Amino acid sequence: MPTGTTSGAPQVLLAHHLRQLKLPTVLREYDKVARECARDGVDHPRYLLRLIELELIDRERRTVERRIRAARFPAVKSLDTFDFTAIPGLNKMLVLELFRSEYIVRRENIIALGNSGTGKTHVALALGLAACQKGFTVAFTTAAALVSQLLEARDERRLLKLQRDLAAVKLLIIDELGYVPLSSTGAELLFETFSQRYERGSTIVTSNLPFEDWTQVLGSERLTGALLDRLTHHVSILTMNGDSYRLRESAGRRRADSKAAQNQATVDAVDLDTGEITTV
Repeated sequence: MPTGTTSGAPQVLLAHHLRQLKLPTVLREYDKVARECARDGVDHPRYLLRLIELELIDRERRTVERRIRAARFPAVKSLDTFDFTAIPGLNKMLVLELFRSEYIVRRENIIALGNSGTGKTHVALALGLAACQKGFTVAFTTAAALVSQLLEARDERRLLKLQRDLAAVKLLIIDELGYVPLSSTGAELLFETFSQRYERGSTIVTSNLPFEDWTQVLGSERLTGALLDRLTHHVSILTMNGDSYRLRESAGRRRADSKAAQNQATVDAVDLDTGEITTV
């Protein structure tokens, strides 16, 4: 028997043992559930079942939250807040199918192409969130930040460890490929990252450039061809050209501000002698 089982207040010892067993939800809920089961005439096995189910549900929630924190998303986005009507050319059924995360099991990739502000990052974040909820490890980064990390790791002689960590992630999201031209060394390190994940893990890439312009970023037709050969072997391509969300929202705010300013400029003046009201 564990030390202290036969002495001391039962509640204190129970709390101690539950903490040692790492059952915080059982510790928090056992008394309330006991009262509910006593009231409803529930037997002991079903009482225990309720407690364990609560513990499992809470444990899964905490695990998902840890995956989301580890992914380092710049924001948590879901498809519920994505406006599909703004991008009529986007294959909604394909996006909803990808939302099931089965492409990760098949080690397939996703590439979202389109001009700035059309929701590519939003979709990538939503797919990353779905993957976390399905039990997959996820890492999010921009292309520029990833290359910077790789270069820094190389200089500090820890490149192999970083590459192993990147290769081990089930879903790697690389955002904004094409916004910043890369050095030749940076492009080669990025290529190595893609190459090491080839048919071993899934990668999501978002870019504002069509494939034929990727050479502008990578600086080498040979490297670009080799990268696309690996990246597009098993891939779903999301075409996301349309009006910029950000520009549309900015224009809407400007119209609202202009209208508010006009309303503010319209005031009622009262003639103190005649009592007449004049709008100016």
